[in-house]
Order: sequence, then C-alpha cells, then structure tokens
Amino acid sequence: MPYWYDDLLKNDLSTFIGKTLSTVDPAAHYLPNWHIDLIAAHLEAVRRGEITRLIINMPPRSLKSVCVSVAWPAWLLGHDPRVRIIAASYAASLSVKHSIDCRTIITAPWYQKLFPNTVLSRDQNEKHKFMTTQRGFRFATSVGGSTTGEGGNFLIIDDPISPMQAMNANWRNHANQWFDHTFASRLDNKQTGAIVLVMQRLHQHDLTGHLLAKGGWRHLCLPAVAKKSETYDFYGVQKYRETGELLHPDRENMVLIERAKIELGSNVFAAQYQQQPLPEEGGMVRPWWFGRYKAAPLSSDRRVQSWDTAIKSGQQHDASVCLTFAESENRSYLIDARVFRLEYPDLKRMFFALAEQWQPQAVLVEDRASGQQLLQDVRRESLLPIIAISPKHDKVTRFAAVSAMIEAGKIVLPEQAPWLADFESELFNFPAATHDDQVDALTQYLDWLRLSVWERLRIRRL
Repeated sequence: MPYWYDDLLKNDLSTFIGKTLSTVDPAAHYLPNWHIDLIAAHLEAVRRGEITRLIINMPPRSLKSVCVSVAWPAWLLGHDPRVRIIAASYAASLSVKHSIDCRTIITAPWYQKLFPNTVLSRDQNEKHKFMTTQRGFRFATSVGGSTTGEGGNFLIIDDPISPMQAMNANWRNHANQWFDHTFASRLDNKQTGAIVLVMQRLHQHDLTGHLLAKGGWRHLCLPAVAKKSETYDFYGVQKYRETGELLHPDRENMVLIERAKIELGSNVFAAQYQQQPLPEEGGMVRPWWFGRYKAAPLSSDRRVQSWDTAIKSGQQHDASVCLTFAESENRSYLIDARVFRLEYPDLKRMFFALAEQWQPQAVLVEDRASGQQLLQDVRRESLLPIIAISPKHDKVTRFAAVSAMIEAGKIVLPEQAPWLADFESELFNFPAATHDDQVDALTQYLDWLRLSVWERLRIRRL
C-alpha cells in the first residue's frame, strides 16, 4: 500500500468503511460511491457533536450496516477508546453479528497499527459486549432487549423491525414505544449524547415515521431511484442527482432495480427502495386505478387548468398548485403539475405564464381567500376563460365524491415525469399526507368535470 494510505484510513471514514468491508467480507468487491461518502460525512458530524439526532433511510444491500453498525463504532473507539456505544437491531442474532464484525475490525493488525491505544480488555470481551482497557465499550442488544444498567454516549438503531414485523401494528407500536420509554433514556448525557437510526422504510408508522413526526431529527433519505432532482451538499460531499438517477448503478443497475420492483411488488418497492411507504389501508385511491401514458395525446378535445392558490411563501405555508389536463376520448391526461410557494405578485405572473404555455380552454380557480383576488385581476386584465369554483363540504367528502371517476380510469398519469413522485406521494397518502394541495386541485377539476357532464346530459334530456 502507498505510504499515505494509513493516514487516509485514520482520517477519512469513507476509506475506513471500504477497508472494513474487505476485512469482514474478504470475498466482497468494494465499490466506492458518493452515498457512502455522504453517510460518512454525516456520521463524522455526529462524532464531532454537530448532529445529535440522525436518521438515515436507504435501500437494502447498500452497506448501511457496515457503515453505521460495524465501521463507525470501530472508528469511534479508535479515535476515543473511552466512548460507550449501545447498538440495537430487531433481532438479537443480527445485533450480535454486527458486534462480532466490529470486534473483528478492532483486533485486525491494520486497525491496531492505526489505533494502538485501542486495546480490548480481557475482563470484558464477549460477543454481545466488548470493552477497551480505557473502559469504552460496544454493547449489542435487541429491540425489547434489556439495557438495564447500561448507558452510552452513542446509541445506534439498525433496522428496528423486520419487513414481516412491519406489517403488524403491534410490532410497530412495540418498537416505537421501546424507543420512547427505554432506549432513548440510555444516553448518559441528554444534551450531548447522540442517537443514530438507520433503516429501510417499511411502513408509514415505522420508527422513522414515528420520530420524524416528532421533529428535531436530521434526515438523510437516499432512494434507490431519485424521485426528483436534488443537490446534496454536506461537508465537502457534493452531488447533484437528476430525476431517475440510480443510487449506485455500479452495484445495482436498472435491470436489477426493475427485477426488484417485480419481485417485491410496487408497494414494498416504494417503501424499501424508494423510502416512500404507501398506506397499507385507508388511502382513498389505489395506484392501479390510473392509466399510464408514454406520450400525451398529440391533439386533445380540450385543455383545462385547475388552480389551488395560496399567497404566502415559505415551507410552513400551503403551496399553490396548477394541474394541467388534456382531455381526449373521454379520459383526462395529467400533462403538467406545478407546486410553488409565492407571494401574490409572483403567483399572478406564474398564472399568466402557465396559461400562455398551455393555452387552456378553461381555467378553474377556487373562489375563496387568495383565489378571489386572482379571479378579479385576471378577469379585469385578460380574456382568459377563467371559472370560479365554490367548494362545498370538507376535503375528504369532496374527494370521496369523485374517487369513483378515478377508479373508472378517467385520469391518466405519465409513466415518467419530474413531478410525478411528489404528486403520487401526496395522492396515495391522502388524507394522511402532510400536504394535500395537489389533491385539492385534482378534486376541483374532477368535481367540475362531473358536474359539467351531468349538466350536458340534463340539457340533452330537455
């Protein structure tokens, strides 16, 4: 090895992770990737005390356990043999395996060369717990397992439930309550101690969902296939990821991704690979109710835009939404979906810009709050075919009234679009989704379409 390699191993966690894999699994071929660098950068920030609560969601077989449960504890003990680490998994056997792998690293000659002060004590050197001569340790337990008398500086949870357990509400609640009432209390110092959760998403109400709902957690989400264009920029690790880009194509290419989607099914794939679990029950529409198109119809009977408006910017406020539909052969093709948070002057400019782009024959705007001002201004300043919509009933009732149209296949979605993942996430999780602005715009369009069809039928009968 080059003379500088030891320095790199000692000071770069990402390089250390690669060496760890080759030690615990000599037959494996390590393939470096940006996501491992990004995980390492976050774990280093935890070690420095800059992050005290971290959630990492990533697909299976992406080195999550090697990074977080094996390499990182060894790295922590190498840099400070006094640190105390408690690590848990859903099964005791899995937790012990990670502990054995970590101990294998610490006793390896190359590790001892890097960190000669980290020596395991003869008094405490078991599979589930090993201690250094400076009283630091790694203790392995399971979800629900005993941690009585144990406390740590760093708490690690690696897969708190299995995929099978995640389908059972009792198991999910057990894991969440175990964290709240038992595991989180194991921190020696509540202010400076750190907790790291790493898992693939399994259910809306798994431990990730439970903790994110509480707030206060740094969330690193790494879907197998990028759902939208995104830039990662954290402590020197910079990566721009385009929509549809794979997480680690050298390890899992699109052929393997598509195979996983077929073998797992779309719902399981959405959770475990895309970190976007869909509701098991309670969603008001199903993905298979929608037709799919590769290319929108070249000509359409009519184009309609549906606006759900808000006039405040900032992520804490509701968004403005414009959905554009092309109607053809008694079906409505969703050809564009825009979501933005703008102050009113910018919203109005966007309204005219999208009308200019798509040339709709009807533009639906809710006649309430911010929409009222927009209706007045557009009518005064243009000849756009704007239609005021006065909604009745609550959101769920309105959506239920038009859901049969979706089930009948009246709405057709694209197979691919930059905005599709966010639209589907909001739609398939409604009414439990965090945001429902796109659902409101869809409901408004379908309700108007339903009433206009009924009115045409009534006139024909007359």
